[in-house]
Formats: sequence, structure tokens, C-alpha cells
Amino acid sequence: MVSRIVTVVLLCLLAITHAQLWLGAGSMDRVAELHGQINELHAANDAARKENERMSSEINDLREGKDTVQEKARSELGMLRPNEIYVQIMRR
Repeated sequence: MVSRIVTVVLLCLLAITHAQLWLGAGSMDRVAELHGQINELHAANDAARKENERMSSEINDLREGKDTVQEKARSELGMLRPNEIYVQIMRR
């Protein structure tokens, strides 16, 4: 009789453990979903890190040299040097 009670209690504990494993807050599906989110966040962080490195490099170029500033002024603002003539060639 006692061994049956022990067996039933152990089976109930096993069932509760399995229910938590498959259906609870820390279920295998939830863990897989969280791993997917982590991978997405790592990819987003890598992209942001690359963009930050690019911008940092551009900032250093702007601080250190006038060539980059002149190039930006010419391409983005259409600025010219004194006594310089702007010529645009149109292709048909």
C-alpha cells in the first residue's frame, strides 16, 4: 500500500515536471523563441556597430583633414573654389 502511494506521488511529480517543461514559462518552445530573439538582437547590434564604426571613421576624417570637408562641400552642397568653373556633361 505504501509503495503504491509513493509510486503515485512520484508519477504526479513527474507529470508536473513534464507539464512545466512543455507548457510552463520556461518551456522548450519559449526557450527556442528567446534564442531566436537573441540572434535577431545580435544581428541588429552587429549592424549598428558597423554603422558606428563607419560614422566614427568619417568623423575622424572630417576632424583631421580638409580634403574630406572639401569633398563633402562639393558633392553635397555644390560648392566651388575661387576662380573655379563648374562644368556638367550630360549624356544622352
